[in-house]
Amino acid sequence: MSVPDSAGGEEVKQAKEIEDAEKYSFMATVTKAPKKQIQFADDMQEFTKFPTKTGRRSLSRSISQSSTDSYSSAASYTDSSDDEVSPREKQQTNSKGSSNFCVKNIKQAEFGRREIEIAEQDMSALISLRKRAQGEKPLAGAKIVGCTHITAQTAVLIETLCALGAQCRWSACNIYSTQNEVAAALAEAGVAVFAWKGESEDDFWWCIDRCVNVDGWQANMILDDGGDLTHWVYKKYPNVFKKIRGIVEESVTGVHRLYQLSKAGKLCVPAMNVNDSVTKQKFDNLYCCRESILDGLKRTTDVMFGGKQVVVCGYGEVGKGCCAALKALGAIVYVTEIDPICALQACMDGFRVVKLSEVIRQVDVVITCTGNKNVVTREHLDRMKNSCIVCNMGHSNTEIDVTSLRTPELTWERVRSQVDHVIWPDGKRVVLLAEGRLLNLSCSTVPTFVLSITATTQALALIELYNAPEGRYKQDVYLLPKKMDEYVASLHLPSFDAHLTELTDDQAKYLGLNKNGPFKPNYYRY
Repeated sequence: MSVPDSAGGEEVKQAKEIEDAEKYSFMATVTKAPKKQIQFADDMQEFTKFPTKTGRRSLSRSISQSSTDSYSSAASYTDSSDDEVSPREKQQTNSKGSSNFCVKNIKQAEFGRREIEIAEQDMSALISLRKRAQGEKPLAGAKIVGCTHITAQTAVLIETLCALGAQCRWSACNIYSTQNEVAAALAEAGVAVFAWKGESEDDFWWCIDRCVNVDGWQANMILDDGGDLTHWVYKKYPNVFKKIRGIVEESVTGVHRLYQLSKAGKLCVPAMNVNDSVTKQKFDNLYCCRESILDGLKRTTDVMFGGKQVVVCGYGEVGKGCCAALKALGAIVYVTEIDPICALQACMDGFRVVKLSEVIRQVDVVITCTGNKNVVTREHLDRMKNSCIVCNMGHSNTEIDVTSLRTPELTWERVRSQVDHVIWPDGKRVVLLAEGRLLNLSCSTVPTFVLSITATTQALALIELYNAPEGRYKQDVYLLPKKMDEYVASLHLPSFDAHLTELTDDQAKYLGLNKNGPFKPNYYRY
């Protein structure tokens, strides 16, 4: 018996491999393919080339067009770009014949009403407050002008204020966060609301003015988120501003502007700083952002966080929430800070504190949450790697220097709702979300339960300022009373079937406390 030579043996072996592999089509394809040396060098060269603008001009939008186009996002289930006619040019009336509103499409009211009803299910504390105080009407005679995000959750707040006796006129504090169907539902219910998703800057100020400048109606209370409404009334309608009985402000930006007015001696009405209340700081800022940062980034970019390098600018409550969420998903997180106390907290929590310039070339995601301006400058943007994602979790759109990107040498390409690729001449792309505006409410949604806590705090602050006897509050900025903070928290405990331990008389005496609270001094840091 002759022994086959090596070549023949190899052929038999290869034939057997092919026969076995044919049982699986994907293996058969690979096995039958002729052997060839893989050319890594050429492939790598092609792979690392940045895509250029060549051949993509039909997909790209001009800078001016991109900045004014309006797009819907996951935050609103209705498409804001389905009608090119501006709401300001439409003649709309609700079922009662009123036209005292300006929304995208009043016909969406029924859908918006369902959204509000769903939100009410997880805002039991605010609904409880509504039921408890509805008979007393503590806001009877209050004429509240508001400027907040207009979502299903804030609609529950607005309707609570109306149920407590107030008359309300409302505009949006962010041009991208309005849920059109919710605005329509409010308009159908009789609320004078002026807002739609995708407003221009001119539309934004026009809506605020329509809320304030009304014949036969003058606001006596302000509920603001960001300070734009307060600034507008102060500048344009000083006589109205002097007659305001109280201002409630819930954002870092707005509170900062109030303190500036107070320091300059120009704040002629009492104001309540809700932003620094415990229930706002620890729940809305921390826990809400811990969940919504991931929601916003996932919906817009589909990014996987494991192994990604992320820098979070600012380690306040919002920054803490963002960092905790990103770290939990396996991201490598850096922190920038100006405050040594916050910086030390970041270090103790396991994050490396750096200057932005030290890591800007290597990070995959940049998130701002400082409440400051020009945190990310054009110099930083020029040094970023290709496909770096840039977004903002602070209220104002001043943290990222977006204006510096509107130059002839850069091309803006809208790739999906609220997502722009800013393309450099060499083909590098930076992924900019919501044009530098608040990510979570522009690109996704936020947890309803947390907003119930904030909304209840705002409602109580308005009731307190409106009903306070003369002299209790002077022309200054005040923090929410500790007792009120504790009351808001207690309203939400039944949702968790939580049972508080009660102090005995002896224990209360030992601690020097009232058995019913407040349980902590004002200087206590939770």
